[in-house]
Amino acid sequence: MDFFTLVQTRRTVRVFRPDPPPRAAIEQILTAASWAPSPHGRQPWRFVVVEAAERKQALAAAMGAAWRYHLTLDGHDPATVEARLQRSRERVLNAPIIIIPCLYLNDLDTYPDPERQAAETTMAIQSLGCAVQNMLLAAFALGLAAGWMCAPLFAPDAVRTALHIADDLHPQALIPIGYLAQEPKRRPRRSLAELVVQWQ
Repeated sequence: MDFFTLVQTRRTVRVFRPDPPPRAAIEQILTAASWAPSPHGRQPWRFVVVEAAERKQALAAAMGAAWRYHLTLDGHDPATVEARLQRSRERVLNAPIIIIPCLYLNDLDTYPDPERQAAETTMAIQSLGCAVQNMLLAAFALGLAAGWMCAPLFAPDAVRTALHIADDLHPQALIPIGYLAQEPKRRPRRSLAELVVQWQ
């Protein structure tokens, strides 16, 4: 598959078959992530791989409790809250493998002023996004399906506690990986005429 076909046909998948992908494939995906560009070449990301059923259950329970609070805060009725929580729980429990990319800031440059320090952190976050994109493309190139769920951004402490992740790792996303069970609906993309706001 050529690069542009890969980019244009990759899709976000939420429903997987139960059979797990081989460990070698997951290692290839993580290796692809490690080659992403990063500020000063520091690679300010670390990865937590969740494979065991009991770890998925702990993760789903912890995140579910946090999300229940947020959904209630948003004014959703109890039936809607429970329905959405159940869908989210199933996505976590039914994914054969989940990779959690974590932001790791310890190796970055430090500055005396908050503006440059904030920019340094932003560079790290941007590079983590590049690493995740490499993972998604690598998974698809290997014949696997993957998704990108940002729920840990809204409940980082719950994710840390459930999986015993160190305090200096900041969970940013859940990347479920497996074999496609159901073709997802693809959303249309905006035209270049709309996306390019200056070209002169």
